[in-house]
Amino acid sequence: MSLVLDPAAQDLLFREARTANTFTDEPVTDEQVQAIYDLVKFGPTAFNQSPLRVVLVRSAEGRERLVQHMSEGNRPKTATAPLVAILAADNEFHEEIPALLPHFPQAKDMFFAERPVRESSAGLNAALQAAYFIIGVRAAGLAAGPMTGYDAAGVQKELLDGDHTPLMIVNIGKPGEDAWFPRSPRLSYDEVIKTV
Repeated sequence: MSLVLDPAAQDLLFREARTANTFTDEPVTDEQVQAIYDLVKFGPTAFNQSPLRVVLVRSAEGRERLVQHMSEGNRPKTATAPLVAILAADNEFHEEIPALLPHFPQAKDMFFAERPVRESSAGLNAALQAAYFIIGVRAAGLAAGPMTGYDAAGVQKELLDGDHTPLMIVNIGKPGEDAWFPRSPRLSYDEVIKTV
């Protein structure tokens, strides 16, 4: 095999990793979340714009506000996961570009002056960062349960603001009993990879 990553790490991050549907009650600490962020913040985004913003839902009151906007099948696991993260795109990310792209600060106004352009770019690049975040959760020895089954407008109004668009909700923790559904098939190499 031509991969340089240790096979055990490959399994942890990809082959054996699954979307968890139940979790133990073991807490997820701020230190674990900090370690996850400190790893995944290096993933690339266009113009280093880094538009992902994460809201950690820890309080009972915050959990109640979130759960009411989850689809019926996602409510129980969101109510009981040790930690829930709302991953959102910051549509005003361009304000940070002078600090994040010091060799080309004019990119802020040159490319991102218009809100629709920012929203499109923020959505794509924050989605990339969300994928890095899930892999970071796995690298921390935790399981992630990413979900898009929720009322996005409700979550935005209840827990975010008009400048932040929710992308997904991620339950995080140690996998609980019967945490995994059977693995679904994947497309083959030849179905995905083409050479021209």
